[in-house]
Amino acid sequence: MVKNSFISVISQKENEENRGSVEFQVFSFTTKIKRLTSHLKLHKKDFSSQRGLRKILGKRQRLLAYLSKKNRGRKFSFEFFLIKT
Repeated sequence: MVKNSFISVISQKENEENRGSVEFQVFSFTTKIKRLTSHLKLHKKDFSSQRGLRKILGKRQRLLAYLSKKNRGRKFSFEFFLIKT
């Protein structure tokens, strides 16, 4: 399991300053989703984790929709937040 695959992209200084930003929240949800999907591959009947995964996916989807509406003029790469398995 790779926990820190995208940590090198965001510097530690930006991490500490912008924890409440929408981009950081989407980033943290993406890492949680990766962690939960790898957990659910091993534990297929863990229904509480499945429910938590669905909730996090919904939150991330709403935040990405908000970002796309808010940042129409600004270039923004959504490929950074996509899960690559």
